[in-house]
Amino acid sequence: RVTSWIKCMDIVYVKDLRMPARIGIYEWEKRIRQQIRVDLAMAWDNRRPAASDQIEDTLNYKTASKQVMALVESQHFDLVERLAEEIATLLMTSMQVPWIRVTVGKPGAVRGASEVGVQIERGIQP
Repeated sequence: RVTSWIKCMDIVYVKDLRMPARIGIYEWEKRIRQQIRVDLAMAWDNRRPAASDQIEDTLNYKTASKQVMALVESQHFDLVERLAEEIATLLMTSMQVPWIRVTVGKPGAVRGASEVGVQIERGIQP
């Protein structure tokens, strides 16, 4: 028996978005820019853009990336936790994303590790 509804959980993602950031708690970190890496996974129902083949119906990953870069450029962040939270809030609000996973990494921040950082999930999965 086939049900009359189909659960939809599509993901639009941006992987390995790299940019210089003013981030860190130490005085020397407040005077420099450090490379960070951001991954985004955002819930979006892709059935409409798949049917229309129109960019206006998509969750535009280029727009999301530009918003993240502008946020990072706009200020100093002491903690990657705060930056991840601000990215999630920004994209959920500006792009009406119902669910998001944000990873913020600082490559080379800890000797012996290729990267350290945080990953958060916010919202409700459809």
